[in-house]
Amino acid sequence: PPSVMAAGVTGSVAVALHPLVILNISDHWIRMRCQEGRPGQVIGALIGRQEGRHIEVMNSFELLSHAVDGQVLIDKEYYYTGRSSSSRCSRELEFLGWYTTGGPPDPSDIHVHKQVCEIIESPLFLKLNPMTKHTDLPVSVFESVIDINGEATMLFAELGYTLATEEAERIGVDHVARMTATGGGESSTVAEHLIAQHSAIKMLHSRVRLVLEYVRAAQAGEVPFNHELLREAFALCHRLPGSAPTSSAPTFYDQCNGGLMAYLGAITKCCNTMNQFVNKFNVLYDRQGIGRRMRGLFF
Repeated sequence: PPSVMAAGVTGSVAVALHPLVILNISDHWIRMRCQEGRPGQVIGALIGRQEGRHIEVMNSFELLSHAVDGQVLIDKEYYYTGRSSSSRCSRELEFLGWYTTGGPPDPSDIHVHKQVCEIIESPLFLKLNPMTKHTDLPVSVFESVIDINGEATMLFAELGYTLATEEAERIGVDHVARMTATGGGESSTVAEHLIAQHSAIKMLHSRVRLVLEYVRAAQAGEVPFNHELLREAFALCHRLPGSAPTSSAPTFYDQCNGGLMAYLGAITKCCNTMNQFVNKFNVLYDRQGIGRRMRGLFF
């Protein structure tokens, strides 16, 4: 197939790619492969933020496509439905472009890209090659340029990108990487940390319960008093003053008061709106009543 890459063209924007997008594309491709029993092409939309020349691709959602005469056509009705759903979840994210899977870009990608250009101007194009054998990240990001050489032709110019991660994404990626590296049940760093914390809390609970049972037995006269042990238990009870209920009570009350004030403000606003509605209704009703009485005088 003819080349669709523009030679000697540098990217005009800086792209930051979140790992969540790569995970979504991989999951989309794997599910389609399991359903159809063979590798296939998947298509989806990219959403994120754009500030000037900096684009941050943060999430994605799937698109429905159909093959007509060997050409891929995007179902725009499905896109608008998915876009409205994603807007309700995250209003600050905007549509940035589309993604697909496969090898290097070809004319069929240009055909789909032109359809996306009808929705947004200058969309991004991300392509993931799930069948690659090298260890580098098999993701490429492109933008479209118009080559005017006798006839205007749309070509792709490759863009450089960086990986941008948030704390939740780093935890998820680490967990997925450890779980899928060997196909076994290896736990992630976060899981190991939580297991260690659980074991420590469980051990502390057992030791505190043992001390409490000794104090109760000493009070009941079942065991002799050991003043040294009782003093250590007393010191243990006062070692963490922050855990006492009285110390956290003011903060708790402040939070409750803040929430009650917010609810009170919302109720006051609703009462004001209802009052305005009642006044307008009374004015309209009085005018209609006057109109009826006037018509009764003439007829």
